[in-house]
Amino acid sequence: MSEKNPVQSAGRIFSVLELLAQAGPMGVTELSKSLELNKSTVHRLLASLIAMDYVKKEIDSDKYRLTFKILGLGEALLDKVDIVSVAKPYLQDLVQASGETVHLVQREGTDMVYIDKVESQVSSVRMVSRIGVGKPLYCTAVGKAMLAELDDLEVKKIWDDSKIEKLTPKTIVDFEEFVKELNDIRQKGYALDNEENEIGVRCIAACIKNYKGKAENAFSISAPIIRMSDERIEELAAEVIKMKEELSKAFGYKGN
Repeated sequence: MSEKNPVQSAGRIFSVLELLAQAGPMGVTELSKSLELNKSTVHRLLASLIAMDYVKKEIDSDKYRLTFKILGLGEALLDKVDIVSVAKPYLQDLVQASGETVHLVQREGTDMVYIDKVESQVSSVRMVSRIGVGKPLYCTAVGKAMLAELDDLEVKKIWDDSKIEKLTPKTIVDFEEFVKELNDIRQKGYALDNEENEIGVRCIAACIKNYKGKAENAFSISAPIIRMSDERIEELAAEVIKMKEELSKAFGYKGN
């Protein structure tokens, strides 16, 4: 390609890729009008993309489409993404805002596993949670936050596959009551653990959606109940919902 300005050339190349990704197969005339470029320039751009195997001309038409090679770039990137490294600055910000311990978890079947933990330097009380330790989804705020993103049939299967037991007097062990709890979470956008896993500890949590729109991770703010009154929960809810949106975007989620 004989473009004089390399930055301009790269910009035009990506403009073609983005347009074909959004609009599907297009002809030279359509591309030319949409990108406001002359046809000879579009031809040169397409020729370069064809040579690199990112674009193919359809056999039965004069339209051009993306190949699956572009997907390979995305998959390669995602394979290298370190979830903990991406989330760490957000967790640290949430610790600063809340003054409490923040956890990052990942779903593993019917359980969740702690994959990161940031403790507040302000609080003298330390949470006993440990990285790599798993807990059931049904009795944790992070678990309920992730389950709320599934339909009731999927939730029922996970419920049936779990060992449901009353860990504390406040643990929900009735499925109909549990579904009502998930519906409440879906409306509010965050989940609570009201001493359901451990007496004396309350948590507020939200899920993190990834580029596929799936909630395979979640985060929580945990604290002794003396510092987690209903009023404090309401204050933290806004921070949690905001962080949910920011972290989901950082994980590649493009939805609302």
